[in-house]
Amino acid sequence: MATIKERTAKDGTPRYTAEIRLKGYPAQTATFKHKTKAKKWIQDTESAIREGRHFKTTEAKKHTLADLADRYIKDVLPKKPKQAVRQKQQMEWWKEQIGVYLLSDVTPALIGQCRDELAAGTTCRGTQRSPATVVRYMAALSSAFTEAVKEWGWLEDSPMRKVTKPTESDGRVRFLDDDERARLLAACQASSNKQLYLCVILALSTGMRQAELMGLKWPDVNLKDGFLILHKTKNGTRRRVPLAGHGLELLREYGKVRRLDTSLLFPSNIDPLKPVDLRTPWETAIRRAEIEDFKWHDLRHCTASYLAMNGASLAEIAEVLGHKTLAMVKRYAHLSDGHVSNVVASMNAKIFGGV
Repeated sequence: MATIKERTAKDGTPRYTAEIRLKGYPAQTATFKHKTKAKKWIQDTESAIREGRHFKTTEAKKHTLADLADRYIKDVLPKKPKQAVRQKQQMEWWKEQIGVYLLSDVTPALIGQCRDELAAGTTCRGTQRSPATVVRYMAALSSAFTEAVKEWGWLEDSPMRKVTKPTESDGRVRFLDDDERARLLAACQASSNKQLYLCVILALSTGMRQAELMGLKWPDVNLKDGFLILHKTKNGTRRRVPLAGHGLELLREYGKVRRLDTSLLFPSNIDPLKPVDLRTPWETAIRRAEIEDFKWHDLRHCTASYLAMNGASLAEIAEVLGHKTLAMVKRYAHLSDGHVSNVVASMNAKIFGGV
């Protein structure tokens, strides 16, 4: 049921208050200067209520993007401990840029404008933000909008669905050639930090991430059978990492004298409950080895590249590195072209050998 009540404003002009009462829904009212607009509002609102659109729009007019960011940080991020710190910083950035806007006014065009400003900005190190960084900021906001749509009922749809993401690069593939590797290992052996050489050898031979390596504990290492267990990995799954060759030999020697005040393999001398900080020794070794454009994470690329060049399949490389899909290891496919060619040649010989 809908009614329109007329009254006179202080300036003497008429006002028309439209009210809608539908069973099962809260009453809705709005005031207009013209009766025709009041009638139009009644028609549109009744239609929206019956189709389930009205109250979502109403909620979008009650909450700002700052409200969205605050609730996402408070209610959702505690459930994502690995992403919490980074996504909080990202959501604070969006809040600072467009936090005052009502959700109903946050359009794809507005988000696109922020995306372009983000891409043109610089990082804390003074370098321009990469497309990958911009994509991560957009992913955080998209996740918050998804919560607002599916869980909170604040929006009917996410405006992020109509915003184009920057194109990310295919991925960095920087690995050491034989000469570079020899120079780096020699510099690590000569380092004043006695843990650096072993850590680099293990990183090269297993493909472990630095955080995984630094988090290793003796109860998770099996020196007899040559493997270790990673309980906390980036993708959230446990992983069994095989140990072999020089890395296993070094670790067995290293394990003969263990500290009793910590279970960490590589504890800090300052606080044995925290892992050693290898940044300075690593940077010094890189400089002394005269190696350009190489980061610790590139040791992981070395492992994958060496595996590919020695005939490992993409599935095998993904298993060693702990990737759930092959998407992340396709960047190494070109390094195994010779192996692939041999496989194809072998298949053709078997199929057509008698032709």
